[in-house]
Amino acid sequence: MSDIDKHDEWLPIQIAPDDCDLELGRPHKTGILPLTFPCRRRAGVWFNVWAGEAVLISPSHWRIWRSGV
Repeated sequence: MSDIDKHDEWLPIQIAPDDCDLELGRPHKTGILPLTFPCRRRAGVWFNVWAGEAVLISPSHWRIWRSGV
């Protein structure tokens, strides 16, 4: 598996790192539905990096945010 493939893999939200840009996802009938903006967790709360607002969904998965992809 290449490094690019590893970045595309969804990981469980329970092991998400704090204070770095992540792509969050939630279950959908077709698989994991990604949010369209980067998020960061601070003090246990997920925030939309671009808007500076709390994310009001409970994500189930994460992967590294890759801007421009």
